[in-house]
Amino acid sequence: MSHQEDIALMAHLMRRAGFGDPREKLEERVSKGYEAVVEELLHPERQPAIDDELLYRFFPGYEGAGAPPINQANWVFRMINTNRPLEEKMALFWHQLFATGNSKVDNPPELTRQIAIFREHGLSTYRDLLVEVAKSPAMIFWLDNQGNRDGAINENWGRELLELFSLGVGNYSEDDIREAARAFTGWTIAPKIPRNPYGRFHWQFEYKPEDHDDREKTFLGHTGNFNGEDIADIIADQPATARFLARHLYRFFVADEPHVASWNITPPVDPEAIELLADAYNESRGDIRSVLRALFNSEFFKNARFARVKSPAELIVGTVRMAGNFNGFKPGLNNLALECGWQGQELLNPPSVEGWHTGSEWIDPGVLMRRVNFAARIFGDISLPGVQAIVKRVLVNVQGDSSPQAIVAACLDAMGPLEVSEATHSELIVHAEKCGDLALSTNEELRATLHNVSKLLTLIAASREYQFA
Repeated sequence: MSHQEDIALMAHLMRRAGFGDPREKLEERVSKGYEAVVEELLHPERQPAIDDELLYRFFPGYEGAGAPPINQANWVFRMINTNRPLEEKMALFWHQLFATGNSKVDNPPELTRQIAIFREHGLSTYRDLLVEVAKSPAMIFWLDNQGNRDGAINENWGRELLELFSLGVGNYSEDDIREAARAFTGWTIAPKIPRNPYGRFHWQFEYKPEDHDDREKTFLGHTGNFNGEDIADIIADQPATARFLARHLYRFFVADEPHVASWNITPPVDPEAIELLADAYNESRGDIRSVLRALFNSEFFKNARFARVKSPAELIVGTVRMAGNFNGFKPGLNNLALECGWQGQELLNPPSVEGWHTGSEWIDPGVLMRRVNFAARIFGDISLPGVQAIVKRVLVNVQGDSSPQAIVAACLDAMGPLEVSEATHSELIVHAEKCGDLALSTNEELRATLHNVSKLLTLIAASREYQFA
C-alpha cells in the first residue's frame, strides 16, 4: 500500500472514529500503523482527558449551567479539543441510540451527566451500559419510570428498552414489555434538596424496595424473581440484541441504512458485515470495545469511504477542527452549538425517543444551504491557522507544476484526501483555469494566489462530496 493510500485510509478512520484530523496529524498517525492507531482509539483512558478544572476556570458558567445552549457548548468544546476522539464519538452514538431530550426532561445538567455516562461506559459491555442508562435520572424522567411502581405499572421504559434500545420490533411480546416494566418498579429519582437559595441540585437515582414488584416474572422465556439488572442480563445475551446493536454500529460508523423503524421489514445493506459484528459481540459477551475492533479492522469498513452523510455535529466539529479556529478556550462555542440545532441536530434534544432520522434526511433542501454556507465560510477565511496550513501545503505541492489539474489535486489532497465525482472535478478545474498561475514573486501576486487557493477550498467545502464522511 502506498503512503498516499495509507493517508487516505487513516483519514477515513479518523472521520469515522473521531471528527477528522488535519494532515500533519494524519501523517503522525500513519507512522504508528493502522492497527496500532485503532488500539489507541479503543483505549481512550491512555490519553489525557479534558481538564475540567481548567475548563471551568475559563468558562465558569459551564459548570452546572441551566441553559440548554451552554450545556451543548460544553460538549462541542470537548468534541473539538479532545485527545480521545472515539470517546466523544461513542457519546454521540449512544446519544442517538438512547435518545433523551430536554424538550421533556427540562434539566440540561442531567443530560450533560448522561453524556458523561456514555463517555465512562461507552466502550464497556452492553449489559453494564444498559444498567447505567436505566439508573440515569434523565432517562428515568424521559420515559416515566419514576412513576413505575408495584400496583401502578408504567410500561414506557420497558417498551422502549426492548423496541429501540436492545432487541428491535418482532423480537419480544407485549407480555415481555409488561414483565420488564415490573422488574424495573422502584427504580426512581430521589427527592431533592429544595432549590432555593442554592440553585439547582442534581437528581440522584434511588431504588425504593417498597415500590418494587418482587413477585415471579417470566421474561423472554426466563422465569424468576427478576429485578432490573436481571432483565439487562437476559437482554444482553439475546441473539437479537447482538444483531440489533451490530446494525446500529454499522449505520453509525460504516454506511447509511434505512431508519430503525423499518428494520423489521428491511434487511441490512450488508448482511455479512452484520453477522461479523454480531459474532464479535457474542464471542466477547457483549464487549463494545471488541465489536469496534472487529469493525474498524474489517475490509467492509475500510472500503466504505464517503458512504455516510455527516451529521451536523460531525460537519461542524470536523470543519472547525480542520480550520483550527476553536482550539483551546475561545469565544463563540455557543454559536457553534446553536449551529448544530439550526442544521437539524439540536444536541441534548433529539426530536423523539427514536433519535434523529439520519442519512439523506440530514441534507434535505431546508438545511443543505446552511450546511454548505457554514463549511464554505470557514474554509474561505484565510486568517485561520488550519486554512493557512492547507494553503501552504497546496503551494508546496504545486511547485514545478501549477497547472489547473495539479492545483485541484493538491487542494483535494490537503482537504482530506477528498474524493470527488467527475462533474465536481470538472467544475473545480474550470475555476482553477480562471485563476491562472499561482505567482509568489510580489506581495500583490502572493495576495492574489492566497485568494485563488482560498476560493478553491471554499468551492470544495461547498461540494456535494464534502457532505459525506
